[in-house]
Parts: sequence; structure tokens; C-alpha cells
Amino acid sequence: MSGYLQELRNLDVKGKDVITLYNEISELAMRECTTRISAKEERNAYYLSMEYLIGRSFYNNLMELGVLEETRRILAEKGVDINVFEEIEDAALGNGGLGRLAACFMDSAAALGLPLYGYGIRFRYGLFRQRIEEGFQKELPDDWQRFGDPWSIRREEEARKIEFAYFTALAVPYDIPVIGKRVNCLRLYQAEGCPEAEKISEYLYPADDTEEGKLLRLRQEYFFSAAAIGELVERHAKLYGKHFESFPKYNTVQLNDTHPVLAIAELVRLLTVKYRISVPKAAEIAKQTFNYTNHTVLPEALECWREELVRKILPDIADILLQLATLQKRELKRTALTESACSDLIFYDKGVFSMAKLAVWCSTSINGVAALHTEILKKNLFATAYSVYPEKFQNKTNGVTKRRWLMLNNPELSKLIDGAIGPQWREARADHSALKGKVSSLEEDFIKVKREKRRQLFSYIEEREGVKIPEHFLVFAQVKRLHEYKRQFMTALAILELYELIKSGQVNDFRPSLFLFGAKSAPSYTRAKGIIKLINEIAKLVNNDEQVNQRLRVVFVQNYDVSYAEKIVAGTDVSLQVSTAGLEASGTGNMKFMMNGAVTCGTLDGANIEIVEQAGEENNYIFGATVDEIARISESYDPCALLDQKPLHKKALESLVDGTLSDGGTGCFSELYGSLTEGASWHKPDNYYVLYDLEPYVNTLLDINRDSGNERAFAHKQLENVASSSFFSSDRTIAEYAEKIWHIS
Repeated sequence: MSGYLQELRNLDVKGKDVITLYNEISELAMRECTTRISAKEERNAYYLSMEYLIGRSFYNNLMELGVLEETRRILAEKGVDINVFEEIEDAALGNGGLGRLAACFMDSAAALGLPLYGYGIRFRYGLFRQRIEEGFQKELPDDWQRFGDPWSIRREEEARKIEFAYFTALAVPYDIPVIGKRVNCLRLYQAEGCPEAEKISEYLYPADDTEEGKLLRLRQEYFFSAAAIGELVERHAKLYGKHFESFPKYNTVQLNDTHPVLAIAELVRLLTVKYRISVPKAAEIAKQTFNYTNHTVLPEALECWREELVRKILPDIADILLQLATLQKRELKRTALTESACSDLIFYDKGVFSMAKLAVWCSTSINGVAALHTEILKKNLFATAYSVYPEKFQNKTNGVTKRRWLMLNNPELSKLIDGAIGPQWREARADHSALKGKVSSLEEDFIKVKREKRRQLFSYIEEREGVKIPEHFLVFAQVKRLHEYKRQFMTALAILELYELIKSGQVNDFRPSLFLFGAKSAPSYTRAKGIIKLINEIAKLVNNDEQVNQRLRVVFVQNYDVSYAEKIVAGTDVSLQVSTAGLEASGTGNMKFMMNGAVTCGTLDGANIEIVEQAGEENNYIFGATVDEIARISESYDPCALLDQKPLHKKALESLVDGTLSDGGTGCFSELYGSLTEGASWHKPDNYYVLYDLEPYVNTLLDINRDSGNERAFAHKQLENVASSSFFSSDRTIAEYAEKIWHIS
């Protein structure tokens, strides 16, 4: 990197704005890694994902190249503060944990020197920019490319034609280097050609509540899957001839959720149509090539496509899927399975293709993303498949990269760890578990670090939101995608109860606390948007009440993204992970908070279970119904009867409809009220057991608040979490994928 540093020293910065400097410095760094990002002749793994929530590349890449601090020093000598580049916003090419996990996995594979290459879509606009107006979410286009895109290389000469029924789209690849021990490549395809083609890569997750919206989503999923598979097949033919029986020897493909499952059909289509391989033989090749990661047990997220929709725009793929369905049925008839078991396994039924069932049948490996989640897959969601193919099922508990989520976002804590155990923990295969024996001696220093990270967070919030928070406030954070099962609604009701307890004098010794929210709701998810409005109305109520606001405050940050997350996870004391037990597959936010020294306040769900196993239940706060308890009460649970017995719950819920809080005349608060008390045509009352878990939640929040008054004892709990967080490194997760699923080194 000496060439980069010398060019940086010679760079003239006078009169240049931030965006110009950002692009010029990034382009200097890119020269160091652009010649090493093509796949080699070896067994490679390929990761197909609809989302890659990369975050800001500038600081991370300079850190990976080993020149971040030297760049900081050189720029300072030129009168430029490197922090000015924080105004360059993230590319929001993901919706939440799924996309951020994909980004962490790419980072870890490069750090470990493993040949993993990613494929996805280069969306013109990201998810959306969120603005809060009068408490409501407003969606604005996320034109992330307005800052330039110096970390991508357009490979126009490698563009591929993707055929649809009425037009052809050109898939133009843009390569993003992923820097580590080796430089891998994340290849994102941009759709070009006619106006219909260009729509494919215009927006991430277009609304699919109309047929046209569904067709666009289907085009997107086929577009990047077909481009990736076409490239791999063509490359194999050039290197090894038409001997496709060896295709699985050199290529292993991970399907990140159901979005890229059409890649299976595309591989079979190419092998049968272009290379004259029989459907049964092509299917066997596919079965040895693909692996499937399931991320959810929610039925609405397990994609199913009506045959008529597929045939309308992808007639050849519809034919291939029907041929595969016939083949699957023939296979099942040769087994001793009952008719009921066979019907549970088939991926085509009554004119509908199930992408999850196709992936289960046509994969070498199926994995969940946390221990509990994988058991639910085996016992419930894919129980029949597990009984037939038990050898296919594995667990791979998620992880997060310590480079971005500890070393980059929290240099103060990283320096503390260096001083305690030496800097060797920063290496990809190393960990910081040696910290466990030194926690007691680090409490005072950790308290200082946490105070500084809170100060930085509050300064960032004041700059972005115009809200000033006193520096002595404890931080409880719930930042994640807005969904009912994640129960931001329950936290809102808990805050209303805390507000009442403080205001009425029933609780007098409450340590000043901030409840911090960040979340985006899908634009068409009306109820989730109502919850955002509710949280903002509660913030207005609490923050403007001088009788309470010196002890309790609420902030909902706008446009929550990776850069905001970097500040929030470092400055938070308590991580709120309160999903209904059995519904959060894993979570990765919980791991980032743990790594930065937040205790977990949560249910026994997803990776919370393993966090408690690693760090100890005594160092975290677990409450609420378990999966087994919910199963026992599901038929008899009556939330209205419970409300009659719990006046505090009733008062909190009634405030939605008694005039205490205003929904601006939209009726969304009445709808939220009814979702708990009456249900709806598609769900029973309180489907996510918000009221059932509310009392233990409030009591747990009070326990945490009380315990935090003993700063050293609370810091001890937080540090035990830091010391135990190495298990949740994505380096560990990727090493397990490499050894147990991909068989790469």
C-alpha cells in the first residue's frame, strides 16, 4: 500500500468538496485491489442473495487494507478531518438482518482467505430513505449513487442476456472487491435495455400487493439468479469442457433464503437445453451443487409462486419446474412414504410452486441460523423432510464481523481489549475469550469507554434528529426491522406503563433512561407504520412531561441504517431482543450489541438462547413465555380476560383510544388496539402474545434499571458479554460453512 500512501500525500485537497475527495481517495485505494478479484481454478463457493446491506465502504476498506490510521494522519496534516466522510450515506441494498448477514459473511470469507463470491442486484435505489413527519413514516427514494460509486468496477464486456417472455434484459455486472487475507468479489448485476428491463434493478423489494408487483419481484429473483448460474455454467464449460458431472466438484452454491431458488431451475434448464443432459441427470447435478439457508418460519416469507404467474413471464422455467415436479413425484413413489408424507414434501401442488420445498428437495444441505431455529425446522416446518433426509439438516448459528462491529465502530473498547490480552485477538481466526479472566480488573476502564460511546451516540442523535439527551442517561435500544413479531409494540406499551409508574410516584428511584428505537416498516405494512406513529406519539408525551422527562425519554431515529447502527450498538447499555419465542430465526443485532458490551433483555428466542449460554443468564435478563409455553396456552389464551385482571395493562392500552395519544385521525391506533383485543380475519387476538409477556417485561426493565445503579456490578455483566461474544463472530460461522457445507479451504 506504499503506492497508495504516496499518492495520498501528493493529493491536492484545496477547494475540493467532501464528495470529490471521497471519490478521489477511494479510487486511489481501489488501484491496490482491482487486479485480484476473479475466481481462480479451484473449488469455489458462491453466495446468492437478494440483499447485501454493506454499509459505508470507505472506512471499512481502508481498515482492511491496513491504511486507515495513516490516511487519518495524512489528511489531518492537510487540514481534513477524516470524519467528514460520514456524510456519504450507506447504500441501503438490504432490508435488515438478511442483507447485513450476507455482507458479514463476505467480509469473513475474505478475512479467512476462503474463495467465496457473492451475487446479487445493483439496485438503482435502495430500500428507501425514511423521514418521520408528524410521527408518520414517509418513504423517499434512496439515491445512494448520488455520491458516486468508486468501490465498484463496471464489467460491461461480461454482460449477459436474460430472456423473459416479452423482452430481453442485459445483466451488466459491477464488481465490488471484498478485502481481507484474499480479495474476493461481490458481483451485483444492473439491468439495462428497454424500459421494462431497467425496472428490474430500479427498486429493492417493490410493493407486491398487485399482480404487476409480484411479476416484478419474480423478474428480479430470476434476473440475478440466471445471470449468476449462466456465468458459472459458461465458466465451467470453458475450463473443463462439457463434463458437467464434475460441476459440483468445482462449484457449490448457497441460496440465502428463498429469493434465489429459481437458480435451481435455471441450472437444470441450461444443462438440458444447451448441453443436452437429461432432466434426471441435471437434477442430480443440481442436488449436489445447491445448499439452502432458511431464515424464517413465518409462512408469508416462504415464497410460493402460482404457475400462471411464472408461465406468464418465464415459460421455459415453468416447464422445467413442472418436469422437476414430475421427477420428484416419481422419486417419492419409489419410497415407502405414506401419501400424506409425500404430499407434504412435493414442491408443486394445486398450481403453486413452493420455493422452500424445492430448495429442501434439491439441496445437499439445509441449515437454520440458530440452535432453536434449526430444531423448529426439523420438528415443525420441515418435519417430514427431516424424517426422510436427516443427513441434510445442519445448524449454523449466525455471526457478525468483529472488524466492522468492534474494531471499526468501537476503537476505544478495542484498545481496552488490546491492553488486557494483546492485539492478537484482531486476527481473523483469533478471539478475545481470554478477556474472561480479566473482567474484574477492567470494570472502571470499561465504564469510561461506555460513557464516551454514549456521548458520541448522543452527539450523533442531536446532529441528526435535533434531540438533546443528557449524557448520564442509560440507553435501552430496540433497533431492527419493524415487524409485529419483533414486538416493538410491546416495548411501546411497556414505556407507557413505566411512564405511569414514575408519574404516579409508584416508582421513585428510576435511573434516567432513554428508550431508543430505529426501524423501517415495509411501505405497504400498515399496522407496522401505525406502531411507528405510536412510538413517536409516546415520545412526544414522555419527553414533554417535565414531571417525568428527567428520568425517562424516548427517541425514534430516522432512516436507521448501518452507519447509525455502528453508533447505537457501541453506545447502548441494554439490548432489547423481545420477539415472540419461536419466531426470530436468529438475529444478528443481538450479537453486535453483546460484542459492544450491552446486556440482553430478551425472550428465549433465536440466538438469545446461545448468548445466555455463552455469557451466563446471570449476566443477562431473560423473561417471557417459551416456545413450549406458547404451544400449551395457544388455544386457551384470552387477552381480554387478562386485561380485566391487569389494570396497568388496560390503562396503557386504553391510552391508544381514549384521547391520550393522537393518531392524526387515521384510525391506526384503534386498529392496533383491536389487533390485541379482537384480532382480524387473518389472525386471532394478540397473535404475538404482547399482553401475555408485558408484565414480566416491565418487571425485567425495572430490575435492569435498579441493577444499573451499581455501576461496577453492571459493568461486570456487560464486560462478561464482551468477553463471551467471540462465538458470535461471523468468522466462526463461515469457517463452519466452509468445513461442513461448502468443503472449501
